[in-house]
Amino acid sequence: MDKKISKMKQYPNYNKIYEDLIEQKYPDREVSCKALLKKDVLSSLDVIKLNNLLFSNGLHRFNQKLRSYDESAILEILQYQKINKLSNTTVASHFKLSRNTLTKWKRLYNKL
Repeated sequence: MDKKISKMKQYPNYNKIYEDLIEQKYPDREVSCKALLKKDVLSSLDVIKLNNLLFSNGLHRFNQKLRSYDESAILEILQYQKINKLSNTTVASHFKLSRNTLTKWKRLYNKL
């Protein structure tokens, strides 16, 4: 039974975290975040969007190195690039990524 528990991916309950954060510190921004918080499960891109909505005062530069993307977020970014026919530079600046990271993802996930 311990093996089953350890294999399951456990993510923080971002909905609860952000609801509490908005309720306590940013009640004026509740309306702008409500659409994202209605989702059952927040993807990593949703979490980044919420961070940008709440902390739009320039703190995102310090947190840039700590971001992590799951496979679904990477595929969503690559799909965004393909649909909008954008260059690596444009997509990298839009999502605040490195162009090298985007190129690596394209190399890895376009084989699938």
